[in-house]
Amino acid sequence: MFARIVDLTHTISAGAPTFDDSEILSVRTVASYDTHGCFAREITLPEHFATHVDAPAHFTRDAWTVDTIPVERLVRPLAVLDVSTQVENNPDYTVRLVDIAAWETIHSRIPPAAVVMAHTGWDRRWNSPESYRNMDLNGVRHFPGFSLEAAQFLTDERDAAGLGIDTLSVDAGYATDFPVHHYTASRGVYHLEAVANLDQVPATGATVVVAPAKLLGGSGGPVRLFALIHSI
Repeated sequence: MFARIVDLTHTISAGAPTFDDSEILSVRTVASYDTHGCFAREITLPEHFATHVDAPAHFTRDAWTVDTIPVERLVRPLAVLDVSTQVENNPDYTVRLVDIAAWETIHSRIPPAAVVMAHTGWDRRWNSPESYRNMDLNGVRHFPGFSLEAAQFLTDERDAAGLGIDTLSVDAGYATDFPVHHYTASRGVYHLEAVANLDQVPATGATVVVAPAKLLGGSGGPVRLFALIHSI
């Protein structure tokens, strides 16, 4: 039983912030009520658009694609690390081992095979793509992510099923070599990016439901995320 449900998903729209300007959503009406008696559209969009999942195959050859991630790994305990205060003064902040240690001091050990998400407060910028991407004059993005050390610990010592964050990437914006992606994907950990409403979810005591379209061979895809809160 659960007390409430929190939708962790941003609405897919043409105004959604993207990693670069080449990623666009195209929508075309192919059936209308007046002409066809029904309504339907044709939609084209990148796999990694709006709130989405990165399958391990996104960065690791022959790893799980989005359709082959075991379903048992898609409904898991949720742990939320709140680093929003640190991010206020440092947009390049990365989740560190000390943040995990502080969480476990209060809430006990992160459950095995949990999905661990970083609440940075970045989703407040969602309606301004430029602010969400936060690119400087040299073309470098500045938004928070996970440090490699924290990702390694969560993967190796806590057997995390997935990592999530409310920014464009589990790697910090300036990390163009994507060390967190490479390390975790090679070990079967998926990523949830551009997550919404993490401020409405408790640090512990919730189950996350990760529900992407079952796209054959997909490197990822838009995903609907729900947090099932077990107590008020």
